[in-house]
Amino acid sequence: MEFRIERSALTEAVSWAARVLPVRSPVPVLGGLLLDTEAAAGSGAGDGRLRISGLDYEASARIDVEAGVLRSGKVLVMGRRLLDICKVLPDGPVECAVEGSRFTVSGDGARFGLSVLPLDDYPALPPLPQVRGAVDAELFAAAVADVAVAAGRDDTLPVLTGIRLGLDGDTMTLAATDRYRFAVRTVPWKATAPGESADVIVSARRLTEIARSLGRSGLVSVALDAGSAGFEHAGMRTTVRLLEGRLPRHEKLFALEDPAVAVVDRARLAEAVKRVSVVADGDSPVQMTFTRADASVTLRAGYEDDVASQRLPATLEGAEELTVAFNPAYLADALASFEGPTLRLLLLGAGQRALITDGADPDGTPADGAGPGTHRHLLMSVRPQLV
Repeated sequence: MEFRIERSALTEAVSWAARVLPVRSPVPVLGGLLLDTEAAAGSGAGDGRLRISGLDYEASARIDVEAGVLRSGKVLVMGRRLLDICKVLPDGPVECAVEGSRFTVSGDGARFGLSVLPLDDYPALPPLPQVRGAVDAELFAAAVADVAVAAGRDDTLPVLTGIRLGLDGDTMTLAATDRYRFAVRTVPWKATAPGESADVIVSARRLTEIARSLGRSGLVSVALDAGSAGFEHAGMRTTVRLLEGRLPRHEKLFALEDPAVAVVDRARLAEAVKRVSVVADGDSPVQMTFTRADASVTLRAGYEDDVASQRLPATLEGAEELTVAFNPAYLADALASFEGPTLRLLLLGAGQRALITDGADPDGTPADGAGPGTHRHLLMSVRPQLV
């Protein structure tokens, strides 16, 4: 094997494939990256493709990049060590080759050698499942980020650490909950066949990494089977094992009967929550009192002499005055996941459910100008403790 490639292209490809490598593994070869070169058929010397692959027990990654291939071949080397080398190589072209039992990397006078791992011990990468359709890369990345904040962190309840990926007709639904909050985002998508449907759970951590790494333009192909999900975009292909179980359905939880509806500027509310939360120790809540007559909301936090407050413009329909209170961290996470200029809060009262939307009507359907898809975030209001 021998090939030439720009240092930046090699570093990006190695970094992308290495993200699935296990930090520790009882099987040493799983720490390796497989480099496979192939000269382009019928082309001149030096044209070809470099494929870099990595995997662990839960996920796999494969990326193809152009390279000047002088000799085709395969080699397995320690992935994180190769990534460390790529990061310190001088800018410019890099020459890589297998020389006996060593893989060499050199550029602009710098030269590194890596021991070669046994190819026969390396497991085959799992195939990509059946492609079900495609979704806009930018919308997909934003949707995953919006709902991932509500996913659980407790590994003793694996299903709650996942994101539900639901496919129904021309709509993709992503949802996550840790039992205290519930985020849902819907985006349009293009199914490969009419009536295409699926309902699976993917690790929130893995799906977040995948969505971030696939790029922000073009379409991402989505593939699913009974045990895994796959994603492919612009020469990058990755698979991840599905989590067992099902998340609670959100439809009934999100159906609030006769809520009061408040509308407030998103950026100003997020800043106010951040400001008053400075005195909110531990689980101390942030209290929000909406007043219809004054067209305002007053935020308060803290106890006794250590308190903070701020008043903002806000409209309220369906009640003359309403007070709710939320865990400040959960509220801040929810507000940060929205991007529009205003938010609509559907409120039942203290100690009850509250639904934050991105311009959806109270029944959950997108309002005019809401953009593609709908984002909703459910929080439980705690009992206000301020007097």
